[in-house]
Amino acid sequence: MISRAIKRIFDYGFAVLVGVFFIPIILVTMLIIKIKSPEDSPLFKQVRTGYKCKPFTIYKLRTMTNEKDENGNLLPDEQRLKGWGKVIRKLSIDELSQIFNIFSGQMSWIGPRPLLPKEMLVMTEDEQEERQSVLPGITGWEAVNEEKSDDRRAMAEYDLEYVRNWSLGLDAKIFFMTVKKIFGADRSDEAHRAPKLDEKEFRSKKVAEDK
Repeated sequence: MISRAIKRIFDYGFAVLVGVFFIPIILVTMLIIKIKSPEDSPLFKQVRTGYKCKPFTIYKLRTMTNEKDENGNLLPDEQRLKGWGKVIRKLSIDELSQIFNIFSGQMSWIGPRPLLPKEMLVMTEDEQEERQSVLPGITGWEAVNEEKSDDRRAMAEYDLEYVRNWSLGLDAKIFFMTVKKIFGADRSDEAHRAPKLDEKEFRSKKVAEDK
């Protein structure tokens, strides 16, 4: 219990400390996004699965435009991800706005990344409850090992490993691995990210495995 209390104190304390530096960066980046993509909101909002499987709205800075084809369908991600968006991703600036989720008590600096409801389907209901027994984080054990995860299930295994073996020492390790990753990796390269998985695809896979 004491360790958990220390973690929450760190979350709020570090948020206040870095907020002085981060908030101006967020505002300047929002201005740049608005200039580069005037038709779109600088903030990207999406409902994710949070603590105890309760939904909440996550805030990120936009890195892609909402450009559509002649039929009104969104263009492929690679066409909507512009140079400015790649820079924002590379420096992880798009994640900074989640500091407001930390202030509201919905997120932690370190924990399992908040997933879309359909992405939770790679886990059993018991595993989902276990994974969501802690606050979701801006970074986490899976996030610093994402190049080793070739599918959503592998990603879930890292999150479950984190929850089962949590300690302040593990959080400290993830923190420093994240710093190294930010300054040494190119987040604009999506090659190592697990493919998106929709509910229909998951259920078809599950049926095949159950046969």
